[in-house]
Amino acid sequence: MREQDVLKLPSMPAAGPSYPAGPYRFVDREFLVITYETDAALIREQLPEPLEPIDQPLVHCEWIKMPDSSGFGSYTESGLVIPARLRGEEVNFVMQMYLDDDPPIAAGREIWGFPKKYAHPKLEVVKDTLTGTLDYAGQLVAMGTMGYKHESMAGNGERTTAILSKTQINLKLIPGVDGRPEICQLVAINLTNIAIKGSWIGPGRLHLVPHVNAPVADLPVRRVVAAHHFLADLTLPYGRVVYDYNRREWAS
Repeated sequence: MREQDVLKLPSMPAAGPSYPAGPYRFVDREFLVITYETDAALIREQLPEPLEPIDQPLVHCEWIKMPDSSGFGSYTESGLVIPARLRGEEVNFVMQMYLDDDPPIAAGREIWGFPKKYAHPKLEVVKDTLTGTLDYAGQLVAMGTMGYKHESMAGNGERTTAILSKTQINLKLIPGVDGRPEICQLVAINLTNIAIKGSWIGPGRLHLVPHVNAPVADLPVRRVVAAHHFLADLTLPYGRVVYDYNRREWAS
């Protein structure tokens, strides 16, 4: 294999790459997002500097069903997202992610620094209830429920588009061969080409169970604030580095 051929590879292994080159298009991506209040001190512990907490200690617990994902196939994902502030901008820090498909785990960690681990999330309609569950190592660690399509969100999808357009921030940590963090960065991502196909709000509840390897309950539920169900097509492009910990400098 020639050197220029090596440089064209989208991912490892060279014989059958784990994922193709992006950007990546998602069709009929379905979301259940339950927003809740937790303890402010715990939020501060989980946010890596220079991220700063917002005034209200909020967490988004998400389930996302992705039946048509270019390069990745069909899979479901669940995780925790913390609203935060970075240099005055309101952003979402992606704290934990759990999913059931190898290619997006590899791509998510290697390209953007998404904190992905293998688990078994599920999002389904059970009778009159939109239900999200997350199993890790054979144990239930999270369950979110929402009344199914109780109320359509007013407007033409602009509010939901704004939610999806908000900058996402990841802590990308990849060790070098000597074990030290060769890459240690805050990475920013903005979804593009967003088309909202439906958006609903309604009553919601959330139950989190302590687990050592899926510590979603480390940010305990004090009060459920909102439940949001929506369907969209969107594109996940490549991201950008905003802060480099090794150099202790902001990206220009």
